[in-house]
Amino acid sequence: MLRQLSFPKWEYRFFISLVFQFSICSVFSQWTWQNPLPQGNSLTSVYFTDSMTGYCAGTFGTLLKSTDGGNTWIVLKTNTTENLCGIRFINSDKGFIVGSHGLIIKTIDGGLTWSKVKEDFTSNLNSIFFEDDLTGFIVGDQGLVLKTTDGGSNWYKLNAYTVRNLNSVFFTTHDTGYIVGEQGLNLKTTDSGLHWQAWPTGTNFDLNSVYFPDHINGYAVGDGGIMIKTLPGDTSWSKLSGVTSNYLNAVFFTDVSTGFAVGCNGTIIKTTNAGSTWLKMPLTVYNDLSSVYFLDSGIAMATGSQGLLIKTLNNGSDWEIISKGTNKCLTSVTFPALKTGYVVGSEGTMLKTINGGDKWMKLESGTYENLNGVSFTDVNTGYAVGWNGFITKTVDGGLNWNELYTGVSTNLFAVDFFDSKTGFAAGWDGAIIRTKDGGRNWSQLTSGTDVDLSSVFISDTLSAYVVGQNGAILKTIDGGNTWSSLPSGTQKSLNSVFFTDTLTGYAAGDEGCFLKTTDAGMTWNALQTGTLYQLRTVYFPTNNTGYVVSDFGIIFKTTDGGYTWFEMNCGTLNSITSMVFTDESTGYAVGLNGTILKTTNGGGVDIDNAKQPHQDFSIYPNPARDKITVCHSTSFTVETQIIIMNFSGQQLFLEKFRDRDKFEINTSTLKAGMYLVKVQNTNGIEIKKLVVN
Repeated sequence: MLRQLSFPKWEYRFFISLVFQFSICSVFSQWTWQNPLPQGNSLTSVYFTDSMTGYCAGTFGTLLKSTDGGNTWIVLKTNTTENLCGIRFINSDKGFIVGSHGLIIKTIDGGLTWSKVKEDFTSNLNSIFFEDDLTGFIVGDQGLVLKTTDGGSNWYKLNAYTVRNLNSVFFTTHDTGYIVGEQGLNLKTTDSGLHWQAWPTGTNFDLNSVYFPDHINGYAVGDGGIMIKTLPGDTSWSKLSGVTSNYLNAVFFTDVSTGFAVGCNGTIIKTTNAGSTWLKMPLTVYNDLSSVYFLDSGIAMATGSQGLLIKTLNNGSDWEIISKGTNKCLTSVTFPALKTGYVVGSEGTMLKTINGGDKWMKLESGTYENLNGVSFTDVNTGYAVGWNGFITKTVDGGLNWNELYTGVSTNLFAVDFFDSKTGFAAGWDGAIIRTKDGGRNWSQLTSGTDVDLSSVFISDTLSAYVVGQNGAILKTIDGGNTWSSLPSGTQKSLNSVFFTDTLTGYAAGDEGCFLKTTDAGMTWNALQTGTLYQLRTVYFPTNNTGYVVSDFGIIFKTTDGGYTWFEMNCGTLNSITSMVFTDESTGYAVGLNGTILKTTNGGGVDIDNAKQPHQDFSIYPNPARDKITVCHSTSFTVETQIIIMNFSGQQLFLEKFRDRDKFEINTSTLKAGMYLVKVQNTNGIEIKKLVVN
């Protein structure tokens, strides 16, 4: 029977975590987008080299290419997970992209391959502009301005006399250029960047984009809907009358009179009189728009959050949505057959596939309640649960759904059926309900707790497990008539439970909490996943191979029953909420912003592109006897934890420190053997092997 695992109360935790297995590498894995299409990462910049060939760059190393004027797009490989912020091509083959943490990448074959330009810059790079084939400029955070005079092979710093973040750069001639940025900053050069002078703009709002349709008339847009224009004489800027208070992220003019600006909440505004007046353009989506580019007369593309691609053929009067699929939060997935699967999510969202995810069809659920869990007993008969005690059932493969009466009004977060008759649902305030007749009647059970419950798993005809807040693990061995509380050894909330057989089970929860039992829940041992992220769902397609999903697109995989884990970045920063496998290799993951991902090789591993650790610490001597020294190449400038643990995950040593480049640890009390040393702070987590003689 294929199991579904549901997504409990969600929240973001802004940690940065890297997890490594022995050799310590975080790997790119092989997951493909099934929804939205062509992909679901936010797009930040669009650029066309001609009327047919265009590129879109976005978060997490995302790059798309079109060869038919933006009607269809393919995903290109950039070999980076940095956020891509600006894109520019010198000709049809040679182009550059800039991004976070000083990233500059280059292609000479029309985007098929990309290589990193070796530079020692760490500030985020936000915009790039080439005035000719050889001379280009890049601007970024902390006042960084870069220039190349050899077509991008080498870049050197210019002094802009500011530490403010710089967001956009534009040149009108070889010598004259403009930069806009933080707190209304506007800089101008008339000597190709050797000197920069600040010009008054009359605003303290951040300016995000600057564009000149000719040598005289310039426009800049920014936060709070601010729009400014150069005054005659080119010595200052004046505010334009705006029609929105939404942040504006990009501006583009097709001639001296006609221009467009795009921004948050689906904002598109247009002027036909050189900015004197602006009109809002109709748009049926409310994604944040980040970039706009006119590729031909009256034809433009705009990009935005959640992978949004839109196109106009009539100079902005109407916009067609090119990207496809839902952007609702998806919370639970189940596959009752190899090719047939169902997904549920927020606002009554239901999707179905009958071809292994090649196409997902929208189902009419008949509700706008948030749906949190789904379980099918066969390809046609299934149940979904959600807020306010909502349960609905289908017997015809999702074509029709009928709400069931449960007698409870609390939010339900999980449902599981053992056979066509017997099922449990669980939710807030300790609620557990049961049906013995295929959902016609539901009875409220006494759980013995009032904490919120988030996941349920039926292991046999009489036994089931439920987990929830404060480390709660409940078990029944009499079909739900009575429930006993099992000692979990943690107060952290548990979000998911899964058993591979009647004895062996796993529970995953907040702050990287991961538990394992080998005696049907009588005892639970904490295993180290090496992360502080919230673990949302655990799933084991085989006895030893398992996965847990987490925030920011992180999926952890184990091949030894949970004792060691490595991190797979599945190609998105969208949090993953639920996962299911139909066999050992084929799996599906769903999450925020409509994310549906598929793997056909167990997640895969692209070793050639393994991301190296950010911590870069060393241990010496290793092997060791009485003491070791943990040393960093620079310094642990933030509060750092050093933890020594054995291979069962038991913590043997913990110490906190900061502003030191090395730390000495007494290991004389450790028995001879192999251990793991974990260094953890807000910059990441790294684990290395230690041998004690």
